[in-house]
Amino acid sequence: MWTEWMAIAGAGVWAGMINVIVGSGTLVTFPVLLLLGYPPLAANVSNSIGLLGGNLAGTFGYRRELGGNPRLLRRLLPSSIAGGITGAALLLALPAEAFAAIVPVLVVLGLVMVVAGPAVQRRAARRNGGVPRGGAHGKRLAAVTVATFVVGIYGGYFGAAQGILLVGMLGMLTAASLQSINAMKNLLVTGVNGIAAVVFVLVAWDAIDWIVVALIALGSAGGGVLGARFGRRLSPAALRAVIVVVGTVAVVNMLFV
Repeated sequence: MWTEWMAIAGAGVWAGMINVIVGSGTLVTFPVLLLLGYPPLAANVSNSIGLLGGNLAGTFGYRRELGGNPRLLRRLLPSSIAGGITGAALLLALPAEAFAAIVPVLVVLGLVMVVAGPAVQRRAARRNGGVPRGGAHGKRLAAVTVATFVVGIYGGYFGAAQGILLVGMLGMLTAASLQSINAMKNLLVTGVNGIAAVVFVLVAWDAIDWIVVALIALGSAGGGVLGARFGRRLSPAALRAVIVVVGTVAVVNMLFV
């Protein structure tokens, strides 16, 4: 029993660090829970609630980088939360295999957007007379709002590599710096996971294993603090490299493990 609990808490620490810096911590904790014999629905629901501790710690750690785009965040956070409610409802209504085929495709798309983001931002800066804008305007603002809602649905349903998708999408559709985008990603993921947790508590109480929730919450909170301290020191190029490496490992894990 103690060995099992230590494994879950350790997975939570690692997932918390990955979620803050990149996203995709679910790909650490969820397989560990399945390996230990937890039913898929209970593992998914308990994991989502437990990782909220790491999300909160990471968002607090990146609080300085959140100040640059208040208007954009006021638009995106409600959209992300609405998507999270929809995704959580779908999780309780649809079979777990419904998104299985498309998840690797979405992660690869997110990685492509992460890599292509700087070039897109440079073109946008040239159109603005060489002065990059931190947020999004007009059609881009509408596009990023809709995209955030869609990613929120995915996050409420399963959430693995949700952060990678958000970083890629925000990098393509806004002119914010990568560290600012990472801070926004942490807040939006916290909103999705938070509202999904509320839905699960209200509707799927019997599927929640509260010991698992507590172990992952404690582990991911510690990992979130460590991840914020480390991630905020990375250069944009190094952060982008970490995202690509972790995302690639995530895709391989989903396809072949």
